[in-house]
Formats: sequence, C-alpha cells, structure tokens
Amino acid sequence: MVRIRKGAQEDMVAVHALIMELALYEREPNAVIISVDDLKRHGFSEQRFHCFVAEHKKSGIVGMALYYSRYSTWKGPTLHLEDLYVKPKFRKGGLGKELFDKVVDEAAKQNVGRMEWTVLEWNEPALNFYKKYNATLDPEWHLGTLTREQLNALK
Repeated sequence: MVRIRKGAQEDMVAVHALIMELALYEREPNAVIISVDDLKRHGFSEQRFHCFVAEHKKSGIVGMALYYSRYSTWKGPTLHLEDLYVKPKFRKGGLGKELFDKVVDEAAKQNVGRMEWTVLEWNEPALNFYKKYNATLDPEWHLGTLTREQLNALK
C-alpha cells in the first residue's frame, strides 16, 4: 500500500536520501551540496519549494516529486518540477505517474502558463515516461513543458 501526500518537514531525511540516490543514478554522486537542514529550512521556513511523497506502509518514503514556482517573461507564472524519483524496487507500478499527476494537478490549480522540467538526454526511461503525456521535449536537454491547454486536457 502506497499513498501520495504532501511532503512534511519530517520527511526531509527521506527526501534527502532520494535526492542522493537520484544523483548517483544521474552519475553525479558528489554534486549534491544541500543537507537535510537546508531542505527543512528552504521548504518549510522559506517556502522555496514544495513536494509530494509516495509513502509505503512498510518501507516509508519511496518516491518524491519536488517542485517550485518560477516566472517566465513569455508565459508569466510557471511551475518547475525539479525532481521526480521513485526507488527502483517500486517502479513500474504507477507511482511515478501518480506523483507526476499530483504536480500536474497543482500546476492546473495554480493556472500557470507552463509546467516545465528537464531530462538528461540519455535518460530513456524518463523520456519515454514524459512522451506518454504528449509533453514537448527539447532535443538536447529535453526541457519538457505542459502548456495550460495541455494541463487542462489532462484533468
């Protein structure tokens, strides 16, 4: 049993561990410089980001989607999905889709001009995942976007 919910300050230890796993997957294990305390401060005292977590009844936090607000000079307010990550053992069961859909819902709720994220060009599983949403993918860095119309179509 897994439930998707808003991340809480006490989840940041687990979220940090997921960030470290993601950095290892993306071949940048030494690139993460933030700490659990940074996540707590940035996410909850300063409100710089928000996240959804996938919580397994026995295994704890097994996935997360971390996002924040941005502003585009062309589109106005935007929502940026910084990281979407599910532990390998829990993939292929729809958790990534559930997490992503929560962010899509949040973007639609905020009525943003665009939702965006980046994907490394070699990350075929992620590219294939986002293609299922009919997202626009830039050929080099694969900046994925969902316009307001695309977000509304997914409601």
